Amino acid sequence: MSFVPWKVRYLLRCLGNTRDLRSAARFVLRGDIPLSRTSRFRYVRQVYRISFRVWCAHTQDEIFQVATAALKVPAEVPGVLVEAGCYKGGSTAKLSLLARMSGRKLIAYDSFEGLPENQESNQRTLDGETADFHQGAYRGGLAEVEGNIRRFGDIDVCRFVKGWFDDTMPHHREPIVAAFVDVDLASSTKSCLKWLFPKLQPGASIFSQDGHIPLVMAVLDDDDFWEGELGRKKPPMVGLRTSKLVRIINRPT
Repeated sequence: MSFVPWKVRYLLRCLGNTRDLRSAARFVLRGDIPLSRTSRFRYVRQVYRISFRVWCAHTQDEIFQVATAALKVPAEVPGVLVEAGCYKGGSTAKLSLLARMSGRKLIAYDSFEGLPENQESNQRTLDGETADFHQGAYRGGLAEVEGNIRRFGDIDVCRFVKGWFDDTMPHHREPIVAAFVDVDLASSTKSCLKWLFPKLQPGASIFSQDGHIPLVMAVLDDDDFWEGELGRKKPPMVGLRTSKLVRIINRPT
C-alpha cells in the first residue's frame, strides 16, 4: 500500500474505520450538546475535509471526544482551549473551528522544531508498533501550521506559543476548559500535566493522545508524580492502559 497516494489511503481508511463513523454520528445526534445538529454536522464535514488535505496523526473519534467535552462546558464558564503538539496543523485547524463554535480562544503550544532530544525510542506500543521518537521527528514549521489553519481553520481565534514546553507553559495564565496533548514523549507529557492541569476548570479535561506509549502510561499512572509535582492525588482517568486517547478529568472536590 506504500505506493498508493496518501489521500487514497486516507479515503480507504475512512471507509473502513467504523469507529470514526459511529463517533461522528453520535456527535451529531446526541442531545446534551448546546449546539444545533446542523452546526455539528457542518463541523463533522469540516473535520473530514481537513484530514483529506493535511496529514493527521489522530483519529476523528479522538477529535469528536475532545469536541464533545469542550462544548458541554457551559458558555458562562471562562476558559480557553489548549493544544500541545501541532505537527502539521491538522488538529490545530480542527480545534480552531471548535474554539470558534464555542466562542473561545485556542492556545497552541509547540516547538515547531519537532521532538526534543530524548532517549524514548524503541518502545513497543499497545498497537504493536516500535516507536521512533528521534530528535526533530514530527516537525511542522510555524509557517506551515499557520498556512494550514488559514486555509482550513480559523486563524483569528488562535495564539501560537513557540518554544519548549518547560520554557513556555509556566507563563500560561488562562483557565482551561479542554486540552488536547499529543506530544509522544513521557518527559513532555510530564511538562504539560505539571503546567496545564492546575489551570483546568473544575470538571474540565486534558486528553492525552499518547496513551498507547508505555512510558507515557507510566507517567499518567504514577501516584508519586501527581503528589510530588502537582501536590494532589492522581485524578480520575478514562482509557488509561486500554486506549490511545486518555481523558484526565479535574473532578471537583
